[in-house]
Amino acid sequence: MKLRLHNSRGQVVGSVEVSDRVFGAPMNAALVHQVMVGQLANARQGTAKVKTRRQVSGGGAKPRPQKYTGRARQGSIRAPHWKGGGVVFGPTPRSYRHATPVRMRRKAMLSVLSDKAREDELVVVDELIPESHKTREMAKVLDALGRRSSVLLVADGADDATLRSANNIPRVKLLPAALLNTRDLLNHRRVVMTLDAVRKVEELWGAPFIRHKPQAVEV
Repeated sequence: MKLRLHNSRGQVVGSVEVSDRVFGAPMNAALVHQVMVGQLANARQGTAKVKTRRQVSGGGAKPRPQKYTGRARQGSIRAPHWKGGGVVFGPTPRSYRHATPVRMRRKAMLSVLSDKAREDELVVVDELIPESHKTREMAKVLDALGRRSSVLLVADGADDATLRSANNIPRVKLLPAALLNTRDLLNHRRVVMTLDAVRKVEELWGAPFIRHKPQAVEV
């Protein structure tokens, strides 16, 4: 398939032939949802923790006599129903990790990337060349390329000064082609990719997935 090729001023200067395997994959909503849930779960730290009644300090003495006060029997001020007491059935450190197969993550990412191309939310630019290495100049370039609420900028091949100029633009995230993932593609409305980034994506994910089996070692 072919995608329109833009310059830094937002003008269409031609077209570029891209791989149908990468940019023409069918949309699989169920697979994308499953991969997204796993990616969000893996981002959780799982460090939330509360103290039980045996871990809360204090409470060693009986708060009041057992009998003859007319009030309920109490053994410790650190019981769960007392203010400052321990917590019952609270969170403890745990792992939320989901083991999502590589093939599923790869197919989900290509599904979202291809959907961006079909919805005309994928912009391919030949080179990112702002007039100067300043944030406002890079913002003008992104505006010319149709920047909307959010942009995922995949600028492989651009120089470091150009990349630094885009760091302070709100709702713009820079990501190398090798780290493209389903979550970032879904979280940004428009994807701007350089031609070098497109070729890198085709190199990484254009070939069929082959699982290499470990060879047996003779003893």
